[in-house]
Amino acid sequence: MEKKIRLGIIGAGNFSVSHICGIKNLPFAELVAICDINPEAVKERAETYGIPHTYTDYKKLLERDDVDAVTLPLPDQVHAKIAVDAMRAGKHVLCEKPMALSREDCSLMVQTARQTGMQLMVGQVGRYTPAFVKAKEIVESGEIGELTFMEAEYAHDYSKIGGRGGWRITPERHPILGGGCHAIDLVRMIAGNPEEVFAYANNKVLVDWPINDTTIAVMKFSNGVIGKVFNSHGCKRAYTMRTVVQGTKGTLIFDNTNPWISVFKEELRGDDMFLNTRQQTVEMRVQLSLNNHNVEGEIADFCRCITEGKPVTTDGVEGASTVAVGLAIVESVEKGLPVKVDYEF
Repeated sequence: MEKKIRLGIIGAGNFSVSHICGIKNLPFAELVAICDINPEAVKERAETYGIPHTYTDYKKLLERDDVDAVTLPLPDQVHAKIAVDAMRAGKHVLCEKPMALSREDCSLMVQTARQTGMQLMVGQVGRYTPAFVKAKEIVESGEIGELTFMEAEYAHDYSKIGGRGGWRITPERHPILGGGCHAIDLVRMIAGNPEEVFAYANNKVLVDWPINDTTIAVMKFSNGVIGKVFNSHGCKRAYTMRTVVQGTKGTLIFDNTNPWISVFKEELRGDDMFLNTRQQTVEMRVQLSLNNHNVEGEIADFCRCITEGKPVTTDGVEGASTVAVGLAIVESVEKGLPVKVDYEF
């Protein structure tokens, strides 16, 4: 890849460091500018990482002719407006997950990408985690037979991380959208789009937050596969995106914090002698590199697609579809009924 993609970052919060380092580690990317409404934050990032240009008004950054694309490590509530403004200014956009918090905002972002011809990529970074990439490869190879069931969880204690200004503690930012979108997207990545969801939720831990802190959703797929997503922002446990994929000939168990996939199989090389007469007893491990939140890989893919003129992996429709499932889960909790998922964007 000869051409360098020149990037600006809008947002200088904690997660911007992953974007900064990801860009700086890539020989075909160049970090031109960074912006944040907090002048101290943007100054600190610029001085620490040697970023030449700084702004407190993102529209000024978008006026630069030497910026090809922007990344948006920003609070979810402002994704849509800034992404739309960036695309209309002729910039490709890598927007952090979740894409937005409403169907209307998702639709606006998708339509703007279509109208401007700009690339819109949604940062569902789990798709670049080695364990999740390998699990998808194993499923598609037929190694564990026909898919029957999949479950994924996003467990992350948010009690001390409400975000600057408390942006995570707002009624419209349901945890199943803000964090649970990781688990939803991984289910979609491997099992496809669920056609119907049914969910329950409660708020037993973060009782002063105006949102449910724990949600569980059951999913039905058109091909007979069933699934489950669990999300908790109040749990007292280690952070994890533990995932189980069950097929007719085997099961995979994995997460984003261990460098392996546990594999249980019906037989090994035509021999079932490693099976106990009562239960499955042998766990095989596929060893992998450990690269949780592989932002560098995500940005590399984004830049490569821009350079080669190829569609990005998680485009606006993909990002919006993950949000659509999350919103259907929220609706099911409120109504106490199964909800069909609408994927029309």
